[in-house]
Amino acid sequence: MSLRSLSCEQSLLARCDGSARFKHGETSVVAAVYGPGDVKPNKEIINKATIEVTFKPKTGLPGCAETALEKILQDTCEAVILTSLHPRSSISIILQVEHDDGSLLPCCINACCVALMDTGVPMRGFVCAVACAVQQSGEEIIDPTLEQEQSAAAVLTFGFSNESEIITSHMIGQIAQEKFYSALSFASSAAKTVSDFYRSSAEKKLSKVRSCMSRNESMK
Repeated sequence: MSLRSLSCEQSLLARCDGSARFKHGETSVVAAVYGPGDVKPNKEIINKATIEVTFKPKTGLPGCAETALEKILQDTCEAVILTSLHPRSSISIILQVEHDDGSLLPCCINACCVALMDTGVPMRGFVCAVACAVQQSGEEIIDPTLEQEQSAAAVLTFGFSNESEIITSHMIGQIAQEKFYSALSFASSAAKTVSDFYRSSAEKKLSKVRSCMSRNESMK
């Protein structure tokens, strides 16, 4: 019960304040962050920033399912961003699905987190998201593919903080309570792999920044 290969790329878009492409196996999502910046008067909040999330499917127009995803992603981002440090401002996050081969929601959450880290928005910590599919047979599959999700009795998504606290919980389908807690336990263990991947990616980026700074200093 292991995650598919994870990969990410930061700062890939030029016309935003931060961006990232995150992949769970063949599932790929690009996230772009704009802000903190000006907010429309009717959306202004006096004591904190307004978080807006726009979800764009690979094809077609967004529908009810996409609107529901936007709400989940917005709530998740609001839980980790220190919104009180940027009152009366807006932080806008746009997600574009490149390919969906299962575990789309956790891929979106992780893409948001890495893009926010790339932007430098103050955060309480990061969020690591993992999906678990519970098959009709009772088998639990971490980071399921689209085919595995379609044959599952339920698909659960959990988002954990870097202190292993649950930030997000979402389920499609129905399962017994003991299966829910079993899936939660598996997802919590798998989330540590995502956390380690975040740290490794951050270290690689910092290493590149230091290398560039050293080259610039040597050229003076």
